[in-house]
Amino acid sequence: MSTVVAIYTGQGLAERIQPLFREEMPGCRLVSIIDDSIIADVIRDGKVTSSVRRRLVQYYRHAEEIGADVILNTCSSVGEVADWARAMIDIPIIKIDEAMASQATWQFHNLGVLATLPTTLDPTKRLLHKEAERQNRVVNVVDALAKGAYQALVSGQPEEHDRLVLEAAKSVAQHADVLVLAQGSMVRMEEALKQVTGLPVYSSPRLGVMAVRTELERLGKVAIP
Repeated sequence: MSTVVAIYTGQGLAERIQPLFREEMPGCRLVSIIDDSIIADVIRDGKVTSSVRRRLVQYYRHAEEIGADVILNTCSSVGEVADWARAMIDIPIIKIDEAMASQATWQFHNLGVLATLPTTLDPTKRLLHKEAERQNRVVNVVDALAKGAYQALVSGQPEEHDRLVLEAAKSVAQHADVLVLAQGSMVRMEEALKQVTGLPVYSSPRLGVMAVRTELERLGKVAIP
């Protein structure tokens, strides 16, 4: 049995990721590490601090001790920590949004990025440009922040979250060929955004889980019985 350790920096996304693992890799052992103080600290400080980096690396090392074959880093705000840590961790770290960025930049030129946290916008835009450069492509990235939407979601106001995301999407849709959702927590809006804007919408959870499956298969691990 293959083992994947998923590391979360906030509450809520695990309940969306776990069913995807059961669907895509029913034979996989999935272990979740959740520390919601991390995203709280990133929001408070407006950036990823050295303290956050140290804690994440500790969780990556815990994953090694658990016996993980692959680590899934589920938070886009701290994705660049995963890039930095890969050199010191002996097992692969998959970033939840990397496959999404790769597909979006390969297929589209004008990318509209939506986020509900300002700390996710810049890392996501850098990731998209990095993927485009890797593919020898040039992309135009426009972005919109649904200010207050994340806070609405975590405080039990999902309708307000959805309203703010829709308004942000409308502000960039006319300049974009595709919408890229910067946070996994925004996956709930995927279908609604398609209907309202008429654009393709990319979210990270399923593509991230499929990237884990691809990596397990590359390693020769049994992902699907």
